[in-house]
Amino acid sequence: MNDTKKGNAKEAPPERKDLIPIFIMGKKYMVPSTLTIQKAMEYAGYQLIRGCGCRGGICGACATVFRLPGSYKIEIGLACQTVVQPNMYLTQIPFFPVNKAIYDMDALKPTGESIHKLYPEIFRCVACNTCTKSCPMDVQVMDYISAAIRGDIKLASELSFDCIQCGLCTARCPGELPQYHIGQLARRLNGKYITPKAEHLAKRVKQIEEGRYEEGLQKLMKIGKEEMQQLYIEREVEPQFAEEEWTPQSKDFI
Repeated sequence: MNDTKKGNAKEAPPERKDLIPIFIMGKKYMVPSTLTIQKAMEYAGYQLIRGCGCRGGICGACATVFRLPGSYKIEIGLACQTVVQPNMYLTQIPFFPVNKAIYDMDALKPTGESIHKLYPEIFRCVACNTCTKSCPMDVQVMDYISAAIRGDIKLASELSFDCIQCGLCTARCPGELPQYHIGQLARRLNGKYITPKAEHLAKRVKQIEEGRYEEGLQKLMKIGKEEMQQLYIEREVEPQFAEEEWTPQSKDFI
């Protein structure tokens, strides 16, 4: 006697009503409408080995381009943040091949000429602002490129500070500029030559080089897992609203 005759037939799971169609690299999948592109791809069966990164909108590894039905426009976004939409056609860009200059920071000067020599294509910028419109972090890309052209390293560094190196600006640029590499060079020049040196950082580096923390590190490396966990639990944590000059009671490791 089967389960049906016993009155114990198993009911089929209810049909989901929240599924929408999306197309991933040309193939149709039905996925929950509340998922991000990244989670939708995993729901569809993709195992994300590349192009997943931090999953929090910081690393820029999950750059995605997509098109919506009836629209001429190519949309952009980060797969970890962008929510799926019905019938969207999408594909990810884990890496975009662009010119990446090789240079010795010690041999450069904090001038516009340093950038111009390494990235002469910067002068192909036509100020169309497509790069800014393509940025998922709302960075004013065209503005920092303009600053770099003028030789204003500090401004280019500040305007490009939130760049996550996703490459979507470069993928859409008609002048084929490697904007994010140019911004990175500006920040490096600014950090090395223009920004005032932090005295406390130099002091700490000297202490490390002199071996001030070597004994403590060696001690930590020799203790067992349980003792390490206990030390972590009992550690002195900086209060949430501590004063700027707060220091722990124990000065052994500062």
